[in-house]
Amino acid sequence: MYNDPQDFRKRKGKLLLLIPVVIFLVSGLVMFLWNAILPDLLGLKHITYWQAAGLLVLCKILFGGFGFGKKHNGPGNGFREKWMKSAEEREKIRDEWRKRCGQWKAGQ
Repeated sequence: MYNDPQDFRKRKGKLLLLIPVVIFLVSGLVMFLWNAILPDLLGLKHITYWQAAGLLVLCKILFGGFGFGKKHNGPGNGFREKWMKSAEEREKIRDEWRKRCGQWKAGQ
């Protein structure tokens, strides 16, 4: 992918500089939106830049955000691909669900 080691170092350096800039800008955006909306809407106090940055960290801890489109390999992923295979595959899936969940009848 990167044939030239210098090119890789330059890209890595730019990325390392870009991360703090993005964090700085997002924290400023959170502060701006909070101060523009919530004090009038809910009667909350205005916040400082550092409080906005702290809110971002708190949200990361509580909700695990900032994935930036990262694909999560949790249960259920790949179900659609399995389902779109042959009729035999679909029947196997149905049988497995029947074993796990019991026979479900309409109207219950």
